[in-house]
Amino acid sequence: MSKIRVAVIFGGKSNEHDVSLVSAAHVIRSIPRDKYDVICIGITKKGHWMKYIGDVEDIENNNWEQHPDNVPCILSPDPLHKGFLAFGQDGAVQKVKADVVFPVLHGKNGEDGTIQGLFQLAEIPFVGCDHISSANCMDKEITHTILEANGIKTAKWVSMLTSHLSILDEKCYEMEKKLGYPMFVKPANCGSSVGVSKAGNRDELKAAIKLAFAHDSKVVVEETITGMECECAVMGNDEPIASTIGEVCSANDEFYDFDAKYNDASSKTVIPARMSAENIENIRQTAVDAYKIMGCSGLSRVDFFLCEDNTVILNEINTLPGHTPISMYPQLMIDAGMSPEEQEDKLIRLALDKAEVDYE
Repeated sequence: MSKIRVAVIFGGKSNEHDVSLVSAAHVIRSIPRDKYDVICIGITKKGHWMKYIGDVEDIENNNWEQHPDNVPCILSPDPLHKGFLAFGQDGAVQKVKADVVFPVLHGKNGEDGTIQGLFQLAEIPFVGCDHISSANCMDKEITHTILEANGIKTAKWVSMLTSHLSILDEKCYEMEKKLGYPMFVKPANCGSSVGVSKAGNRDELKAAIKLAFAHDSKVVVEETITGMECECAVMGNDEPIASTIGEVCSANDEFYDFDAKYNDASSKTVIPARMSAENIENIRQTAVDAYKIMGCSGLSRVDFFLCEDNTVILNEINTLPGHTPISMYPQLMIDAGMSPEEQEDKLIRLALDKAEVDYE
């Protein structure tokens, strides 16, 4: 039987492009080569797609774009093609078939449902959540709304659109009355803590809102939650499983920002988290409940705060969590007894199962 052809897509037109490259290198190295052939498709920061056949190290080091054998390519939305069209220098078009896509794309256009909709048009199975659940989990306002309607506790929040900048003082007063200082200001549709800042007074709040709007057309402002930051890895389709809980120990005393997550070696994680067995089970069950409520499939990492009174506050759901060497998702699954090779194999199989593809 021929091997299953897996197309790993990395990079992307996103402010999380560089993180995607490191995650993709880990995924590519971990896909079992006795079962799968890997096709690498890179997307530049300007949005150009290229078929890449170079070394994994050059993806990780962000040198992949300079490879002389790169050729432009596109993912065809026509189901007859079942994959990509690569364009040679002589003008020839090569069909590049893919049985399944593994999108290792963080942030906008990668985990917000945009590219997932393209996969669904092309009728190609893909790892992770579908376009609707991806979009709903990416948008922090929508996530809050759906989870609260289903009884899962989240932080108090207020949302803003760019049109509200004309009444900025009025919106700031609303936030002060509902949330109180300090509060966190976030772009509604960014991950990896990009554009997130903490505001302790009116001037800082205005500056934080303007910074967040530089990354998105909608902003969510949340109350500050004091508690242990912790995360749970969830995997599966209709019957998802949850890992134990990992505790985040950030190098940044203020919050777990982009640098603390990816650039500061003094940030660390503790697995299992230093909490009672009862709290671990409560958070695991809440993670699975939220995963189902949001319509997730394949994988997601669900992030929480555990307060001193044992109240569990869901912070966010990340539908394409990082797979860098220090990322929590693969670490949690390793703790659960699943090697990186077994993780990628399982995720690919879940994608094929969801598409009802017979791969045996």
